[in-house]
Amino acid sequence: MPADPAADMAGAVIAITGGTGSFGATMVERLLSRDARAVHVLSRDEAKQDAMRRRFADDRLKLFLGDVRDPRSVGEAVSGTDYVFHAAALKQVPSCEFFPQQAVSTNVLGSRNVIEAAAAAGVRSVVCLSTDKAVYPINAMGMSKALMEKTAQAFARNNPGSATVVSVTRYGNVMYSRGSVIPLFVDQLRAGRPLTITEPTMTRFMMTLTESVELVEHAFVHAEPGDLFVRKASACTVEVLARALAKLLGYGEPEIKVLGPRHGEKLHETLLSREEMVRVSDQGDYFRVPLDTRSLDYEVYFDQGAPEAAVVEDYSSDNAERMDVEQAMALLATIPEIRSMTERIPL
Repeated sequence: MPADPAADMAGAVIAITGGTGSFGATMVERLLSRDARAVHVLSRDEAKQDAMRRRFADDRLKLFLGDVRDPRSVGEAVSGTDYVFHAAALKQVPSCEFFPQQAVSTNVLGSRNVIEAAAAAGVRSVVCLSTDKAVYPINAMGMSKALMEKTAQAFARNNPGSATVVSVTRYGNVMYSRGSVIPLFVDQLRAGRPLTITEPTMTRFMMTLTESVELVEHAFVHAEPGDLFVRKASACTVEVLARALAKLLGYGEPEIKVLGPRHGEKLHETLLSREEMVRVSDQGDYFRVPLDTRSLDYEVYFDQGAPEAAVVEDYSSDNAERMDVEQAMALLATIPEIRSMTERIPL
């Protein structure tokens, strides 16, 4: 593949599942600006599709009403495409905890439908979006995304002759995406209410929507079948994030109310496990973990181990580079929604 994503996207037809969400909308805008021949968006929300149609008003945008659980609607959306971004998922931890079977139906079985439909359609590359919650998962959402990753990797392992390259990108907190904490903080500041945080020392990786899109583009350009990619990112505590946002928007020192950790919530994010870090290759701004192609006959490992695994750390928000308030403010200032809220932020 060419090394320039913009060159490869020009003239291509790209499908995005779950394309009316935060990631999808950013991706659609980027692809249309890069002269994609067409962009197919599959989602089950007709209201958001209508809003997207009005926003872009571009004949190259083709909207498909359907669900990744339905193989036929997936097949229609990916037909004639060169690339597929698989972003459709159930992402809310509480929803998946109460209805884990729904998480499996969308995140696991739906992902299988996308991969199989893409392969049948001769798609060049499929990138499946995953989450830090898939690493050492403690909740149903993370468990279902971990199985999504295994589904993608199993296709690569079981179909070595396929013309479709299937890979996975894994990311942590995407700033100002739907359901993230920053819009909640903004609403609380505007209403004069305390900023509610679960645990002040909780740490999170910070990634912008643009960076999450660039991670997917990197996977399209560089992936081999079954690869997993992670973008390097700085981290900060939730308290630092709250104070940085309040200061940036001119609210001074905010009142903070500590709620305590929620059910199924981790104190720190892990983007790569220790076992994955043993096999990782450094690609500058990104980490690549190749598909583990070892035999499943574990008898060969009874006498031989991997002692280096014991001395490698996870790639975690607890041991990543940590931002202070000023550094968090500088990163927040790059988010378009934040920039538009105050004239104090230089353009």
